[in-house]
Amino acid sequence: MTPADTGASTTVDAATAVSVPSSPDPADSRMTPGGPGYRRMSLALFLAGVATFALLYSTQALLPLISGDLGVSAGDASWTVAAATGGLALFVLPMSALSERFGRRTVMTASLAVAVSVGLLVPFAPSLPALVALRAVQGAALAGLPASATAYLAEEVRPRALVTAIGLFVAGNSVGGMSGRVITGWVAQEWGWRVAVGVIGLVAVACAVAFRLLLPAPRHFTAGSLRPRVLVRTVRDHIADPLLRRLYAIGALFMTVFGGVYTVIGYRLTDAPFSLPQGVIGSIFLVYLVGTVSASTAGRLVGRLGRRGALYLGGGTTAAGLLLSLAPWLPLVLLGLVLITAGFFAGHAVASSAVGRTATHGRAQASALYQSAYYIGSSAGSTVGAVAFHSGGWAGTVGVGLLAVLGVVGITALGSLAARRRSAGVGSGASVRGLPATR
Repeated sequence: MTPADTGASTTVDAATAVSVPSSPDPADSRMTPGGPGYRRMSLALFLAGVATFALLYSTQALLPLISGDLGVSAGDASWTVAAATGGLALFVLPMSALSERFGRRTVMTASLAVAVSVGLLVPFAPSLPALVALRAVQGAALAGLPASATAYLAEEVRPRALVTAIGLFVAGNSVGGMSGRVITGWVAQEWGWRVAVGVIGLVAVACAVAFRLLLPAPRHFTAGSLRPRVLVRTVRDHIADPLLRRLYAIGALFMTVFGGVYTVIGYRLTDAPFSLPQGVIGSIFLVYLVGTVSASTAGRLVGRLGRRGALYLGGGTTAAGLLLSLAPWLPLVLLGLVLITAGFFAGHAVASSAVGRTATHGRAQASALYQSAYYIGSSAGSTVGAVAFHSGGWAGTVGVGLLAVLGVVGITALGSLAARRRSAGVGSGASVRGLPATR
């Protein structure tokens, strides 16, 4: 089956581009760079990515202010992040099924409409439980974006242009995640966290309206039926695959580190010896630009080191950053954040791209499961990292991160061992599998 037939993979790697014929089919009516609708489509999905991640992480840079305003601990405040990412993790698979039946654009439009509507209510939450509940609904609504956007692209864009088109959507995610935190940091410094979250809600409304006006109507979508038995069987097959299980675990563990660090870093930097103002703390998230670069170079790392080598490098870089961040000197803390961010995005890019190549059927569901594991890791990291900070300070959060990195290295090592056994002919005929690709 082609990606369009299966709902499309939500991950694309360099190898996908290599397999595309050099001469496009002139009869292919799908969009291509420079062709009708391509620029509108690219801008629409870029704005959808901005809105999604600006909303999803809108409270992360504001946790110290939320703690002070509502009189709650860091661990309790972290639930405003964990609830949103957890809601997305739980609903990304059902949303992928709905997009197969009702269409990608319909599901994306409905998801954004609900998410931005809830976003306008968030600033008025009277208590932490109400705020957490609203954030959970918001995350569940946003699950329709990653579940549908890349499937839309796979159906409407020519294969040669697919990697670039998906890259623009991912760039929107990165820009949204970064700008949401930076904007809220500076606005909150002057007017408080409620106004800051409200501003992000208004930005998301503008992005959602522009998205709906710009996105071309689908021309190649074929509606499928909602058959629970087929979905359950496909999901069961993916979960039973030892290779995919390893990749899901690696994505979750990398995100545990990242979610924990960036949820707690605001508390660390507001405390002595740093005592930074909220606006400056929000600007720390400009470090995300490093992740954009490291993710884009992951393909070259795989070419030189192999996938397992690239995962070892990503884990080692992340661990080095965690250790550096223990220093009481701000430049070393910032360098540590750079390394953590670079290692995380590189490891995530390697693992997520491997899912699309590994799944032999139901690629949309395989990728949805990866995203679910990824955001479960984010929720776990946000909560556990904050609890560790409350009980053991920044060293506690770093300890949680190092344990997660150790898990990444251990799972990768198991894959290496399985690959060596296969190459030596041990267990011939068995279903032992390692991490994908040679080297």
